[in-house]
Amino acid sequence: MAILPAHITPDRWLAQIFASQEAMGGDVVKRKIRDVERLVGRDAFVSAAARRGFQVVENDRHFVIFCNGQPIRRVR
Repeated sequence: MAILPAHITPDRWLAQIFASQEAMGGDVVKRKIRDVERLVGRDAFVSAAARRGFQVVENDRHFVIFCNGQPIRRVR
């Protein structure tokens, strides 16, 4: 895991994502996998999303976080 500046801890980074206007509104948030793994780690990220009742999918180089408890249905 990378060394972060003192003002950006893994917990603070996670808190900022999940306190964003999109997340608070039940929308979708996207983050690059390499950033997540570098800053907080995959397991911590997925656990933080799950604690909030959010679902995370992985596609190519991104995690897509559905910031609501609604079902996800692939349409094609």
